Amino acid sequence: MDRKFVEFRLAPDDISAIRFGVSPGHELCHAVRVLQTPGEQPLQWSWIRAVRDAVPTGAYDLLRVVIGASGYFPDFLTASPAWDMTADDEIARLREAPLDPMRVDLNKMIDRSTGARQDTLRSMRDEPARARAMIADAWGEFWDAVLAPHWNQLDRLLRSDIAVRSRRMTDAGIAAMVGTLHEQVDWRSDAVRVRMRVHSEIVDCAGSGLVLVPSVMARRCAVLTERPAQPTLFYPAHGVTETWSHDDGAGEAALAGLLSAGRARLLLALREPLSTSEAASAAGMSVSTASEHLAVLRRSRLVDRRRDGARVLHSRSPLGEALLAANV
Repeated sequence: MDRKFVEFRLAPDDISAIRFGVSPGHELCHAVRVLQTPGEQPLQWSWIRAVRDAVPTGAYDLLRVVIGASGYFPDFLTASPAWDMTADDEIARLREAPLDPMRVDLNKMIDRSTGARQDTLRSMRDEPARARAMIADAWGEFWDAVLAPHWNQLDRLLRSDIAVRSRRMTDAGIAAMVGTLHEQVDWRSDAVRVRMRVHSEIVDCAGSGLVLVPSVMARRCAVLTERPAQPTLFYPAHGVTETWSHDDGAGEAALAGLLSAGRARLLLALREPLSTSEAASAAGMSVSTASEHLAVLRRSRLVDRRRDGARVLHSRSPLGEALLAANV
């Protein structure tokens, strides 16, 4: 049997050639697919039960046509993954997505579809500006209804995964880290090699590097190789269980048992780098109290800090991310 692989060629031991990102758009597209095949998604059953009555029918039906149930989905639905990518960033970019590449993506979906779905996609291709507005509206409505209420939990899983992978790469090198991503992925001759179902390709990442993006919603790896997009590998995040979407307060209580309630709230609040006053506001405490707690968290190596102009920003360390992943 002739196996198919995509190889991302990198300079040997060049850690700077790899960066990590998050992609709310990728999670949304796979969430649409999860809802199409719920029986095949045991790790998402708790999330499905939580959102099924809130799914906006019109938005879901439109996105289901555009995204499909498996395989390729249009590149214009997602922006380039980045560490600080938000859903608002994604939808703003989608509303301004260039129309010519959008037509190309829709043509790919037309070739992969039949019947009424194919007719609908042709109509979108023929009126791309109108289709873009409709898709962006559906994107936003679907996000607000079924992903926004669970984004904090999902985002913690993504960032915890990234923290663990980054630490492993720093300690043991690229090859050791890559070897733990997924059973589809291995390291061969200075290349990240991904086993694929239908095509093979060699991608020279010199000058651009490779973006690694964990996913809670996806069950398999996927790749992005077509320019001008940066070469990207999406892989299933570590630590996803059937109860990942629960937010019953037990995780914060567990952290409080280790750290105190105030320090637990602060660590949870640091979803992005924050100044002391911002962290205090997010955690609902005074600036002086937050400053004392942050000092303890830094000494425990759970929080890092860096200067940004006149501001000092605090963020979770890899150890802090790992602690959250284990308890929240």
